[in-house]
Amino acid sequence: MRISPHRVSDVMTRAVVAVDRKALFKDIVERMDEWKVSALPVLEGDGRVIGVVSEADLLPKEEFRDSDPDRFTQLRRLTDLAKAGAVTAEELMSAPVVSVHADATLAEAARIMALRHVKRLPVVNAEGLLEGVVSRGDLLKVFLRPDNDLADEIRRDVVDPLFPAPAEPVHIVVAEGVATLTGRVPDATRIPLAVRLVRGVEGVVGVDCRLTAADG
Repeated sequence: MRISPHRVSDVMTRAVVAVDRKALFKDIVERMDEWKVSALPVLEGDGRVIGVVSEADLLPKEEFRDSDPDRFTQLRRLTDLAKAGAVTAEELMSAPVVSVHADATLAEAARIMALRHVKRLPVVNAEGLLEGVVSRGDLLKVFLRPDNDLADEIRRDVVDPLFPAPAEPVHIVVAEGVATLTGRVPDATRIPLAVRLVRGVEGVVGVDCRLTAADG
């Protein structure tokens, strides 16, 4: 049985705009605006990622532009206050960088984003060199897969291996990402496994399993 989850390399953006550590504040803002991105990897040397500068890193400069924060605010938001006075990517960036490797599964990338509260991840190789960027939107691309492709994968990777000799043909219909399975199968104990595997096919939104036992 061959279940091959999609990898970050399948959906990531390879043409990436980045800045070096000495990039100035205004240059960073202009590059974000030009490329319509909310964050930029910060590189040094031969392309090693040392941090990420995001809109959130830039906003303190506007927030504290004409304010005089009280002592409590100063203690609570030391990092933001420091960034309010920063002028280079090195001073503004968040580090150490939260990144992912190209061979990570989409589920692994989504988990990192959720736990670290980030919208985009630099994709790096074993040496930490930039290979691309993956965003939340990239992770959702699997849900754009055509229903026919999903049905073919379910047939090939789940139904045929689990039920090689069904009592009657197993019918697979995928509509708007929801997979419906109908038919009678010889081994009812495998039905829960089939549901779990079909749900794991990337791009499947839901599963309606109507399989029954051949002797039922």
